[in-house]
Amino acid sequence: MSVTAYSVIAVAILFASCLQASIGFGMGMLAAPVVALVDPSLIPGTLIMLASLVTLMVVIRERTAIDVRGTGWALVGRVPGTVAGALLLAAMPERALALAIAGVVLAGVLVTSFGWSPTPRRRNLVLAGATSGVLGTATSIGGPPMALVWQRSTGAELRGTMSGFFLIGSVLSIGMLSLTGSIDGDTWRWFAFLIPATVVGYALSRWANRLLNPQRQRWTAIVVSAAGAGVLVVQQVGAL
Repeated sequence: MSVTAYSVIAVAILFASCLQASIGFGMGMLAAPVVALVDPSLIPGTLIMLASLVTLMVVIRERTAIDVRGTGWALVGRVPGTVAGALLLAAMPERALALAIAGVVLAGVLVTSFGWSPTPRRRNLVLAGATSGVLGTATSIGGPPMALVWQRSTGAELRGTMSGFFLIGSVLSIGMLSLTGSIDGDTWRWFAFLIPATVVGYALSRWANRLLNPQRQRWTAIVVSAAGAGVLVVQQVGAL
């Protein structure tokens, strides 16, 4: 990987980490389209591992605000969804994966833009957890289903609960990807190389939390994610 390519990915990871630590989701939606354009081999393994690092730091910071009961029901669905996502990834060619990432992001953007808000009761939490498991393991983008079901939460509760769910879910995804051979020495090496960008992004989130109100954060994630997904679609269609 060239210095330019690394720099582009590192900047994307930095801003995506800041977004993740500020609103509890969005790292995959923001970073995955950029990473897929520059080096698709970093998806989903390296990106999931970096997201795990961010969520661990947020869980420690917001531990007193986590909705433990809601997280538990969401994880009931995440386990079978993770297994299905790992099997799906093993069967997907690289171009199909890139287009799937773009599709997931655009679908999440569309639904979020219209403001649909399901009630976070038991059934919806389990279904959202299962969907997040499939998408998160196969594409590194598991945020949209959980963001929809927990979008009524705000501040520390949203960040802490989302991060608690994603931390455990990401560990499960990493385990399944390891079993299917999707994580190797290169995955770990690039994870180590990108840790500094992740930590800086997390540090910036403390400033962003004071600067951005929830509405600004939401629309920033929507606009940037849609733009990234659109570029990815154009790139993949142009390569046909």
